Amino acid sequence: MFLLIGSLATADLLAGLGLIFHFAFVYCIQSEVVSLVTVGLLVASFTASICSLLAITIDRYLSLYNALTYYSERTVTRTYIMLILTWGASVSFGMLPIMGWNCLKAPSTCSIVRPLTKNNLIILSVSFFMIFALMLQLYVQICKIVCRHAQQIAVQRHFLPSSHYVTTRKGISTLAVILGTFASCWLPFAIYCLLGDYSYPSLYTYATILPATYNSMINPVIYAYRNHEIQKVLWTLCCGCCSTRMPFRSRSPSDV
Repeated sequence: MFLLIGSLATADLLAGLGLIFHFAFVYCIQSEVVSLVTVGLLVASFTASICSLLAITIDRYLSLYNALTYYSERTVTRTYIMLILTWGASVSFGMLPIMGWNCLKAPSTCSIVRPLTKNNLIILSVSFFMIFALMLQLYVQICKIVCRHAQQIAVQRHFLPSSHYVTTRKGISTLAVILGTFASCWLPFAIYCLLGDYSYPSLYTYATILPATYNSMINPVIYAYRNHEIQKVLWTLCCGCCSTRMPFRSRSPSDV
């Protein structure tokens, strides 16, 4: 769980640094090589961020579906495999512009994100829609499992139907916020990548990619700060206070 959150944090940090370097070098040092490197860093970091979100979703689903066998060596191995695939695919996508798949020598093949080609950006957009569809399907399954578990707990503990309804609604609303935030941040840019053209004003590109950058700012709040273990560490680091000042309760990976 924490390895996947660390992967997401690293990807979002690199995305922020990539944006700073890109705008600084584009307007201060007009170099094609530097432009390729910064764009490659952005593609790799944002791809890693999205793939890390998918990995967290898969881990969350498996922690509910296979709750009894979740804490095992098999889970650790699976986590490492997901991390290797996430960063392997991200680095591969980021290296494509540097390795020659760019539009510097053929401006007519440029996409809305120069120097990426139109075909390169289409592949990235289609990959995003596939990841989004998979996350949507997984969250639907998670909602079904949550509803079933809440109903079983309510029957075993003789809760009132209203309590079961409140618990289920809270869990589903949390998942809706997570998926809704991800969709609202990335869908505008993904759709514009498919419909836009290199001749369109750059303002349109910035207007659609800006919400996507917000996703990297919101991820720490959604996936990290809600976890009590991380809250405890942040409280200790920032305030230097004892952990006893903050109530601590261990949570399962599905709560993250």
